[in-house]
Amino acid sequence: MSQEIAAKLRILIVEDDPLMQLGLEQALAAHAEFEIVGQAEDGYSGVQAALKLQPDLVVMDIGLPRLDGIAATKQLKEQLPQVRVVMLTSHTLQTEVIAALSSGADAYCIKGASLDRLLAAIEAAQDGATYLDPQIARVVLSNLKPPAPQQNIGNLSEREMDVLRLIVQGKSNTEIAEDLYLSPNTIKTHVRGIMNKLSVDDRVQAAVVALRSGLV
Repeated sequence: MSQEIAAKLRILIVEDDPLMQLGLEQALAAHAEFEIVGQAEDGYSGVQAALKLQPDLVVMDIGLPRLDGIAATKQLKEQLPQVRVVMLTSHTLQTEVIAALSSGADAYCIKGASLDRLLAAIEAAQDGATYLDPQIARVVLSNLKPPAPQQNIGNLSEREMDVLRLIVQGKSNTEIAEDLYLSPNTIKTHVRGIMNKLSVDDRVQAAVVALRSGLV
């Protein structure tokens, strides 16, 4: 019996919706192989709870107060790289998906999906694999192209690299312009240059190529 207890997967739930939080706790606690070690209602508290509780896996929402789930995941992975993170969210926008995956999330599951999908996501993350909900997989795969040749990636200027990193974070041209203290027109020019050099048709494809190539 002691071996079974030791083998339990210790899970932290980070979710700001009380009903969703309760539902997750009850659904996961019903499985003998899981132990819910804590809950948090915002991203900042989630990171602090993870540092204190040292869970094996975190189920993380994206739309969190104080610190969103993407930023929280990035901070958590920087400090506890061994902890697996399953994104459970209603967010399906391409830029949010790419940003979530680039933050270090191990799995991406949609709210409202069956419990079996969440369990599959947890199992995949636990095994060190990446899990994408089928709905999310279609979003990503529809924008995939083979990685650009390495020499094309090497042709990106330092400023284009700066812009590409912010594209991966899901930022708009206006937001990138503000971050880099440049005009929106200048950013548009850089984005066009990036897409040309990476042989892609849009910014989401550029982000995917960057991630698949280990560029950012």
